[in-house]
Amino acid sequence: MIARDLVDAGLEEVEVLLEYRLPYTSRRADVVLAGWHPTLRTESYVVVELKQWSRARIHDEAEGLVHVEGSPRREHLHPSVQVAGYVDFIRDFTAALHDEPNRITGVAYLHNAHRTEVADLVDAPVAAASPVFTSSSRGQWIEFLQSRLAPSSGAVAADRLLKSAVRPSKQLLAVAADEVRRREQFTLLDDQKVAFELVRSAVARAARQNTKTAVVVSGGPGTGKSVVALSLLGELAREGRSVLHATGSQSFTKTLRRVAGKGSTATQRLFMYFNSFMAAEQNELDVLVLDEAHRIRDKSVNRFTPKAMRDRARPQIEELLDAARVPVFLLDEHQVVRPGESGTVESITTAAEKQGIRVEHVTLEDQFRAGGSELYIDWVLRLLGLVDGGPVAWQGDDRFELRTAASPRELEVGLERHLERGLGARMTAGYAWRWSDPLPDSTLVPDVVVGDWARPWNVKDERRVGDAPPSFLWATEEGGFGQVGCIYTAQGFEYDWNGVILGPDLVWRTDRWVALRDENKDPAFRSRKQVSDEDFDALVRNVYKVLLTRGMAGTIVHSVDPETQRLLERLVQPGGIHGGV
Repeated sequence: MIARDLVDAGLEEVEVLLEYRLPYTSRRADVVLAGWHPTLRTESYVVVELKQWSRARIHDEAEGLVHVEGSPRREHLHPSVQVAGYVDFIRDFTAALHDEPNRITGVAYLHNAHRTEVADLVDAPVAAASPVFTSSSRGQWIEFLQSRLAPSSGAVAADRLLKSAVRPSKQLLAVAADEVRRREQFTLLDDQKVAFELVRSAVARAARQNTKTAVVVSGGPGTGKSVVALSLLGELAREGRSVLHATGSQSFTKTLRRVAGKGSTATQRLFMYFNSFMAAEQNELDVLVLDEAHRIRDKSVNRFTPKAMRDRARPQIEELLDAARVPVFLLDEHQVVRPGESGTVESITTAAEKQGIRVEHVTLEDQFRAGGSELYIDWVLRLLGLVDGGPVAWQGDDRFELRTAASPRELEVGLERHLERGLGARMTAGYAWRWSDPLPDSTLVPDVVVGDWARPWNVKDERRVGDAPPSFLWATEEGGFGQVGCIYTAQGFEYDWNGVILGPDLVWRTDRWVALRDENKDPAFRSRKQVSDEDFDALVRNVYKVLLTRGMAGTIVHSVDPETQRLLERLVQPGGIHGGV
């Protein structure tokens, strides 16, 4: 189809790049046409989003969304918005386009649709920069191609795009302050943008009709949940909406306050905890953005809560639903790592519907962590038995590197090499060693002992110990590398290189995983009355899943158990040094 159109336009020498992969993500653009501009004589690229839709109309409340006849999905992103996101993303990360951003443009091509059946998509304001063409506007489509591409070989232009240096990925915390306080830093793609637009339309509807909507955004690690959360917080705050961000993680919230709120007490106050809303007024806020909502607990009370408040405490999910006209829950059900955490799509939906609250649900599929490697995320899920199919050999991915280390010392040395190159790196381990308080001389105890190698856990508290940062800054401050991070300081964060030590609490025996509860030192798992052996098995697998999915560029893994280590070495590229890629 595209080939025929190019021939009819006299552009048969233009290069056609199919399923072009966007940098740092698993998302692919349908087609990128590469050639030369007919008048400017510079490289020229056209990103084409193909749709087989025959009938579609603009969403009733958000012009960036559309309803598609016959589709099981309630909302789709307008194809012009979708392709514009691809163009921005490619332009941001492709060095060859930095100086000449106008060399690349995008269009949507609804080749099965007649203009009359999709007229409001074609005429929508969002289609002004990235036009929509249909089967009945083929003449205009060919004219557009001729205006952007010359009838000459596009091979050199295609090579320049494919071989261009790629800019470093924007890490969340590095630009959090600008995102929240000044301007949008991230380009939201596809389902991220759908989630963003659904929340904005729900906010507008609430103001217009006095309604209430809960939006649930689910997705695995690295699918951009926290990016969506900060984008919403920043955009809605700049619009003058009453909006707060909350998590169940002390480390994550304190880091956001410090990084995103640096120099601004008002910005720091935007970041709260799930248990901050016990006494909130009904619909006190326009929007409450609840990141890491899998960490919602049964109740907000703790040992410091006054007895009178404890006695009348309601389920935490009810408090959060009540606090805002539009509560937004962002979660990954495979990141429930502690007993009492109860945030799931089902539990949130049930609680909302019980109160008569409309629920919108969006699933994020595309991978932005692990170098955009869906292969790696799937490998981890299958390794730990969190999805069906069992462990499989790592086949390699040019976007992400996976290695095994024969010992913790080798793992540490491997990470140090990346630190020397200016990359970020951290070591983590399962909670299978005791965690001591600092010694009287303010030094950390090397509790994580494997053979003749020993290192301390990260700092327990909020105060620095020597050169070691406080617990909530372990993942982000330079001094954090000297300690081993635990699940409670690693969850919610990301770094370039990730080292993971599997402890003796989860081991491989013959053909299955065995969870050894007595080897685990986490106080949260002590009581068999509160945490059954079956629950412990599920939770400890989730712990290692979280630890294994913190890396942006690569992971080095080691197990202290010989049989488990042999499994890892067999799975991770047999034949390499220690199974290394």
